[in-house]
Amino acid sequence: MSGKITTHVLNLVQGTPAEGVKIELYDRQKQTLLATAFTNADGRVDQPLLAGEDMQTGVYELIFYVGDYHRDIGISTADTLLWEMVPLRFHIIDTEQNYHIPLLVAPGGYSTYRGS
Repeated sequence: MSGKITTHVLNLVQGTPAEGVKIELYDRQKQTLLATAFTNADGRVDQPLLAGEDMQTGVYELIFYVGDYHRDIGISTADTLLWEMVPLRFHIIDTEQNYHIPLLVAPGGYSTYRGS
């Protein structure tokens, strides 16, 4: 059994899943884009961003394009938007574990944690 990288995004202003957020996954050691996905109606990506043999130890980064999302749903404008992108850099230490990295987002802030 091997691990995987998954994520989801929640809109803290509306208390709903954040649908349509563009997410990119990078291998920071190789400076390589590994995956691009958009969140679905449940605020999740439809499949793991990385899994199986592709899981390697190292430093990875998720970039969440929250500025586009907030403009698209009409809760931020150029005058009120603070976060254009939210980068989350993390280590994969054990390729057999799951790394679920959620983002809770609002126009003026965000929070994250290691989920299950």
